[in-house]
Amino acid sequence: MIDSDPSRLSVALVDVNEGREAEYLALERAFATLIANKGYGRASTVRDEALPHRFYSVRHWNTATAAEQSHGDPEVQAAMTKLYQLARVTQVVNGVRPADHLRLLMDERRARAEADRRTGFDRRQKDGGRPQGERRAGGGRRLGPRRLRDRPGEVDLVGAARRARENADAAFSHFKVGAALEAADGTIISGCNIENATYGLTICAERVAMFKALSEGHRAFTRIAIVADTEAPTPPCGACRQILWEFGGNLEITLANLQDEKGKHQLKDLLPLPFDARLL
Repeated sequence: MIDSDPSRLSVALVDVNEGREAEYLALERAFATLIANKGYGRASTVRDEALPHRFYSVRHWNTATAAEQSHGDPEVQAAMTKLYQLARVTQVVNGVRPADHLRLLMDERRARAEADRRTGFDRRQKDGGRPQGERRAGGGRRLGPRRLRDRPGEVDLVGAARRARENADAAFSHFKVGAALEAADGTIISGCNIENATYGLTICAERVAMFKALSEGHRAFTRIAIVADTEAPTPPCGACRQILWEFGGNLEITLANLQDEKGKHQLKDLLPLPFDARLL
């Protein structure tokens, strides 16, 4: 069935910093006016009556193209950055994210095979399987679609950071780090540390990811994962904390190694007294 409605819907769960609710709502109203005047769509905000600091930010984009244009609009992105500096934002519905072609292919194959499934009174009466049973020798199991991806609506940010770490150029320290940064529209931008013979020009994975995201037009972010091959968590250095705060605000930071997650932190807790444009 072809969807004739060109509009798109995005919904984000917003946990506003305590005491900043009025400021947040004022910014949301200004944002709604901005995207309406630019012809991108309309925005509304719904308060969660059970949790006084929680809101649902709803964006009704006129078209997918309008949504993409808004993500590249400096004025819109500046407004979004102000919003995300007041709150932790979790994307719930992203109606403009590019289609997952692997998932679509799997769904198509599953649909074709549906007629062959044994259901109800059509079940086989005689066991025609192998004498040793249906389990594979050696305990191996085929990785089907459910094991190839996370639960619907979630992104394996730590997995993306682990993959990014493999590209690190750490010829001098041999200390490889990977980072994966999530933009407000759900896009994942990865980075790895890149060392230099002068040492001083070495750049960390977190800053590579942020600068890469900025160069691609992203201006609002929700969280970042950082991975290193260490038993203890590896937090971002001071320079990275400054850059992440200046361009990402109070990001959620997940620290992990190659096997496990080691903890989650808010950037404001790692950088409690930041220097930023408010002081200029």
